[in-house]
Amino acid sequence: MQKLLRLSGKIDAMNERVGRLISWLVLIMVLLGVYNAVTRKLSQTIGVDLSSNAYIEGQWFMFSLVFLWGAGYALKHQAHVRVDILYSRVSERAKAWIDVIGTCLFLFPLSALIIWVSYTYAADSWATMEGSPDPGGLPRYLIKSAIPIAFILLMTQGLSELIKQVAFLRGFIPYPHAEEHEEGI
Repeated sequence: MQKLLRLSGKIDAMNERVGRLISWLVLIMVLLGVYNAVTRKLSQTIGVDLSSNAYIEGQWFMFSLVFLWGAGYALKHQAHVRVDILYSRVSERAKAWIDVIGTCLFLFPLSALIIWVSYTYAADSWATMEGSPDPGGLPRYLIKSAIPIAFILLMTQGLSELIKQVAFLRGFIPYPHAEEHEEGI
């Protein structure tokens, strides 16, 4: 079990680094959005186009990366939306069982399906070096590759959470997310 807990720690550290890295994309995305809005108005005023479809699509790509690659980070920090009608009222052992069953029945199969489907989607895009349909836009094959990567990150974090829940249920560690539940995250 200790080897599995070390693996869980490494997965947690990886998703923590990814989450912190992509958090900077939020700032860049906002600044790019401000630039896009200002240059659109300024372009109308002076009659010279200062904007580009690449900037607009760059903002869209960054939002996609924050949303997609942040999923594993959000799972690590118990920040996903959950139906909390019963979950908040049950014991830690019951919560652990709900998480184990939910991970095995829903998270793993859905993630595997999305990885399988999106891999083909991204590979087809790479095969044609798919570009934007808009003039001056960004290549689409890059952002399509983010989808299977996102679900690999989510699935690995799901494995980490599963390891921690099973370790708790077997008495090896205290409840892994007691601090998040106390804070109401």
